[in-house]
Amino acid sequence: MLREQPVTALELSAIRERELLPLLRSLDGLDLSQFDYISIHAPSSFSAENEGWIFGELYKCLHRGWPVVVHPDTLYDRSLWRLFGKLLCIENMDKRKGVGRTVGELNYLFTEFPEASFCLDMGHARQVDTSMTEAYRMLKHFRSRLRQVHISEVNTQNKHDHLSFVSILGFQEVTPMIPSSTPIIIESVVPEHQIGAEICRVQRALHAPAEQVEAS
Repeated sequence: MLREQPVTALELSAIRERELLPLLRSLDGLDLSQFDYISIHAPSSFSAENEGWIFGELYKCLHRGWPVVVHPDTLYDRSLWRLFGKLLCIENMDKRKGVGRTVGELNYLFTEFPEASFCLDMGHARQVDTSMTEAYRMLKHFRSRLRQVHISEVNTQNKHDHLSFVSILGFQEVTPMIPSSTPIIIESVVPEHQIGAEICRVQRALHAPAEQVEAS
């Protein structure tokens, strides 16, 4: 779906636990030559009992040098995840989660994972604080750790939706703080024929050139 789009960054996503093994088993057969930046999104929810095999499977990909994006509430045994070093990429959370929603909560996590990088999810940040003040504070405090950005509109059902006019205006408040080299991962759920239009909406939100924008 992305082959005809002007994108050079990609997040390989296994949001659901059952998607992880099929994704990882397919990696050697995927043509990823189009992409200059690749990351993997770990499952967003799993039990402590399943942490060991999920970590182990992801750790097998360490040699690829791809960042692994994680939700902080899934980091049960922190001694394990520290082994990813700078390739561990911690994402800020939405209202449903009990950790990682604010600068204070993220600061504690980065104390626990001093080498980890940061994935700013702008939709999550806007849901937590529609004024985008918390997103501004995140960029101010963790800009040096910023590895990638997620962008979408997170609706009232906590689903990733296409950008609205209002969310575009909100995102424009903080996007000047995002370095132009930062990979932008579009998490909006849209039909294939609307991918190009959503990329254009993201460009308006970011004031960004086409080559900076990507999808997941």
